[in-house]
Amino acid sequence: MTAAERAARVRMLILDVDGVLTDGRLYYGAAGEALKAFNVRDGHGIKLLREAGIDVAVLTARQSEIVATRARELGIERVVQGAANKVAGFDRLIGATGISEQDCGYVGDDWPDLAVLARVGFAATVADAAPEVRAAAHWVSSAPGGHGAVREVAEFVLRAQGRFEALFAHHRGSSHA
Repeated sequence: MTAAERAARVRMLILDVDGVLTDGRLYYGAAGEALKAFNVRDGHGIKLLREAGIDVAVLTARQSEIVATRARELGIERVVQGAANKVAGFDRLIGATGISEQDCGYVGDDWPDLAVLARVGFAATVADAAPEVRAAAHWVSSAPGGHGAVREVAEFVLRAQGRFEALFAHHRGSSHA
């Protein structure tokens, strides 16, 4: 099965945070707070997926109010943080939705993501992922994590499902939407 055929089945796309939605760097302020930078184009890609009826979720090993805030901004309701065991977090996500593993996509970038990538129908990663993760993925973005990779994944899924053109026409203001 091709990556596009796999992406055509995606009903829920699950995203890792550090190294996928961000470039993986953590900035610490004087008071010890961690700061993360998110790409607005990635955010728009997430909104497009949601607009097309594709559920989006976040699964991350770290715990951060910053992630919770960004998820709220993007309308992502399914957020699992502090999941040192990502498989257990994945099981919680799909258990709450009833969506099958084969109808899920996951975007991860490092070894802790490998077990989830092996279980989903569409396994995606970013250009700067660990080599072992790139080898395990069905699809690899041309952009590194935090620099538009999620937008690329979103557009790939939307094109595979035949939804990209209608969304583009709608956003362009065309009456052909």
